[in-house]
Amino acid sequence: MVKRKIRFGVIGLGLMGREFGSAVARWMHLLDLDFVPVITAICDTNERLFDWFTDNFNTITVKSTNYHDLLSSSDVDAVYCAVPHNLHQQLYIDSIQAGKHLLGEKPFGIDLNANSAIMNAVNSHPDLLVRCSSEFPFYPGAHRVIEAIRQNPFGKIIEVEAGFLHSSDINPDKAINWKRMIAINGEYGCMGDLGLHVLHIPLRFGWMPANVRALLNNIVTERFDNTGAKVPCETWDNATLACEVKHEDYGAFPMTLKTYRIAPGETNTWYIKIFGTNFSIQYSTRYPKSLYTMEYHAGGKQVWSEESLGYSSAYPTISGGIFEFGLSDSILQMWAAFCDELVHGREDMQQAFYCATPYETAEHHRILMAALHSQRDQAVIRI
Repeated sequence: MVKRKIRFGVIGLGLMGREFGSAVARWMHLLDLDFVPVITAICDTNERLFDWFTDNFNTITVKSTNYHDLLSSSDVDAVYCAVPHNLHQQLYIDSIQAGKHLLGEKPFGIDLNANSAIMNAVNSHPDLLVRCSSEFPFYPGAHRVIEAIRQNPFGKIIEVEAGFLHSSDINPDKAINWKRMIAINGEYGCMGDLGLHVLHIPLRFGWMPANVRALLNNIVTERFDNTGAKVPCETWDNATLACEVKHEDYGAFPMTLKTYRIAPGETNTWYIKIFGTNFSIQYSTRYPKSLYTMEYHAGGKQVWSEESLGYSSAYPTISGGIFEFGLSDSILQMWAAFCDELVHGREDMQQAFYCATPYETAEHHRILMAALHSQRDQAVIRI
């Protein structure tokens, strides 16, 4: 099979930049695709990060500490950008204006104004594919939840819960990083970095909250900097958003959203739960092979059923169905969806679930801004 090569430049060579590199190296894991990504350019202000890429990819023709060198290269068709939030506006807009397709990291702008500026660039270049990274809906269990929403067996939805919980900041002696600094991370705190993961599926199906009451918590208020001095932690550690959704098909129902950086006992847990009068479903990456469903018959027992999912991905792979699916697999599946949409268009993708759109990031910014106002005013804020 002749495969179309999509030449990628990577801006930001840290944790997620290397995850993308790993996905490219594992592309042969996917079956029956007529496209393949190729890393041709890399950029980071820290030159020490170049070696991992150049040691593992012989296709790189551009390496630079200046991202404009990457954007001006004729060897680059598309860009993956994984940089701190305060850099999103400039780098995303410059990438789009350079005519490059773009997959950018959350939250697609440090605040609503930055996101709006990015949206203006997106709207001015409708020929380019621009998407936001959100890999968790590509887990097999998440896909089953998506299928259930499409089929709508719920009856009347009683409640939706979704969240992303981890404990990366539970150690009070951990040194401060940029995610606790408003100037770099933004005022959203944990909501900005984790919120789109939680909202990707709800927003895809039109479950935009009509209002929100936020409970935001700054648990560790000071941390040590690189000099050993204690400095303020300016952003929120944990957030609980109590929302009300009003939908023409599903009616009105409460939706609770959680983004926690300090969740005791949780390493990196994404989950979604939908409770209905006829049918309920829940899935969590804490138990990645287990999908829980309950079908309620009038007068009957209410019993949760557990199904062991195995390896059943949106894009077929070489893995046997009895094997286990993990985070690196979800990243690979997300990248396949991005490349699939880029090559074939949304209507002709091999499977129907596409990456988070810029318009969904804009809705997510409206929710997070309302959450900040709710915390400030201790009030329910209409969105």
